[in-house]
Amino acid sequence: MIAETASVHPALRHAASGRMGVFSVAEARSAGYGPDEIRALRSSGRWVRLRQGVYTTAEDLAVTERDGVRHAVECLAVLTSLARPTAVVSHASAARVWGWPVPRREPGTVRLTDPHQWRRTTDYRMACAPVPPEHRAHRGPVPLSSPARTLVDCGREWPLEDAVIAMDAGLLAGRTTSAELRDALALARHWPGAPRAVRAVALADGRAESPLETRGRLRIVGAGLPVFQPQVEIWSDGRLLAVVDGWYDDAAIALEFDGKLKYTDPWGGRTPGQVLWAEKRREDALRSLDVRVVRIADEDVDRGWGALDRRLRGMLGVAGPVDRRFTVVPRAIGRPRAG
Repeated sequence: MIAETASVHPALRHAASGRMGVFSVAEARSAGYGPDEIRALRSSGRWVRLRQGVYTTAEDLAVTERDGVRHAVECLAVLTSLARPTAVVSHASAARVWGWPVPRREPGTVRLTDPHQWRRTTDYRMACAPVPPEHRAHRGPVPLSSPARTLVDCGREWPLEDAVIAMDAGLLAGRTTSAELRDALALARHWPGAPRAVRAVALADGRAESPLETRGRLRIVGAGLPVFQPQVEIWSDGRLLAVVDGWYDDAAIALEFDGKLKYTDPWGGRTPGQVLWAEKRREDALRSLDVRVVRIADEDVDRGWGALDRRLRGMLGVAGPVDRRFTVVPRAIGRPRAG
């Protein structure tokens, strides 16, 4: 990824190309750069110091910022400075590289795991734990813990809701399976926080297509309400009318988890007005079949839960239509939404 610029020697460009533009001072010196020249390049802003003895070019750094992969570059910088081939990016850092939701309060410290060494500095935190071959992976040039291992490690440290959100995202993306999560749990069964990870794995469901759906499901489970079926297709007259986020069959209640982003920044190239109109038409079609629709927003799961709880309990006490003009088909897996 290193920028194609005449100021960078081909040998240095080659060394950095496999690390998203990251290179060491030793590699720069091998390519013929002397200490004075390196200091001048840094002072001019053309080279940027990432860690002691580790640099990238300003052009490459701009690309990483644009592409939202700055943390991956920070991880590579730490790995380059350590020169430990046994270490892998892990925990929250690996979750970031895999592209899963990370708690907002989670610090940006680079997290690593190495089978032979424990170390902690202001730049990184390295855990000492086994990393068998099946727990090692790569995403691009970054060596990191496998999806299942990453999620279990996060589950041992994060609050339950955050851990389940990440697990749902990993399952939805097809990066891991429930069986792989259970296998990763087996290795970690005696490690700190293992019971927390066990609870998170038990609650994970890869059919959730957004963090709000996961949060809503957990709130409903915690309140002792019946568990709904996620991602259910509603068909009528041979036509697919809707795929609802949640479904209570006996009561014919469709749950729709509505985040603001759905309307303010819609996916699929649609405008907010088009999304709003499509949602209205969809809901009208469902209500015409005597399907009751409950829309759940972030504030309902948080401050407004009491009112939503009472509403759901009341609605669940009323049976759905006896003569159904629709059929329901539960989906076995969720479907990631394209941007």
